[in-house]
Amino acid sequence: MIDTCHARVVLNPQAGHGYGRAGVNSAIALWRQHGWLVELTTTEYTGHATELAREAAEAGYDLVVAAGGDGTINEVINGLACTATALAVLPVGTGNVWVRELHLPLEPVEVAEILLQGVFRQLDLGQAGERYFLLMAGIGFDAYVAGKVEPGEKRRFGLVAYIVKALRLARQVRGTPVRLVLDGRPVRGRALMIVVGNSRLYGGFLQIAHHASPVDGLLDVVIIKGGDMRVAPLHLLSIFLRQHHFNPDLDYYRARELSIDTMVPLDVQVDGDTIGHTPLHLRVVPGALRTLLPAGSFDHLAAFSSPPGQLLRSARQRIQSSKLANHP
Repeated sequence: MIDTCHARVVLNPQAGHGYGRAGVNSAIALWRQHGWLVELTTTEYTGHATELAREAAEAGYDLVVAAGGDGTINEVINGLACTATALAVLPVGTGNVWVRELHLPLEPVEVAEILLQGVFRQLDLGQAGERYFLLMAGIGFDAYVAGKVEPGEKRRFGLVAYIVKALRLARQVRGTPVRLVLDGRPVRGRALMIVVGNSRLYGGFLQIAHHASPVDGLLDVVIIKGGDMRVAPLHLLSIFLRQHHFNPDLDYYRARELSIDTMVPLDVQVDGDTIGHTPLHLRVVPGALRTLLPAGSFDHLAAFSSPPGQLLRSARQRIQSSKLANHP
């Protein structure tokens, strides 16, 4: 039981269709009953959650609680990275990917009760340019779609808004020649999309980077190849069935850092929000985020990872096979 804790709750009042405040208030009341010192703040503009989190870290708070969706969590971690102040989450948003990754319930007061018995642990963060991410970065088609979804559509329809927009935009997308350098190893190809995962779940239910773990000091890189989006349904099916290691058009790598350069600039998103375009440098920052996790969650997250050697050997074999195929 965590008996004392000085916490700041950062609530996005627009998250979850604006209905999250009652649940958050109940969670705060529960924590206060157990002796926690908790204050509630609300965001007013894009980037405000980062400012509120950084201010709390500089003031020596034990905990900042992100009460919102994955976008709110991302803003908060960008204020907490490499500080002694921990992150916790209360589910209020529409996607709640990180909450699902931890197998937490979707009711804020239930999560608050679980966290009273929680443990503090260090997690890795990914970094894309100057922006930290907890879940993943996407380059190409998914980032293009994310940039086209209006905030109102996202709040009202959640994941459905992305799916509808993706279907409408698919015909416009073509594969782009890309060059990656992963821990010094060059990789070339024509890609529709690249996912760089620090955790497994994508969109809340797909496991694209299914070996990704925020405790292993590595980023998992999935390159979805192809000339146009007509191949996308088969790729999605192989991902859904967790058979994409056997899909010749999906390459899976692991690396501590990588750079991505493209013939034409591709959009980039982190944790669902667009941040710019290629070229891009990404790296893992081991142990950069102190977090309050449910008991047992750290071991749960660690169990996803597999030894990098096997996957790296697989990657080298794939490169060698490609060279042989191109040079009979």
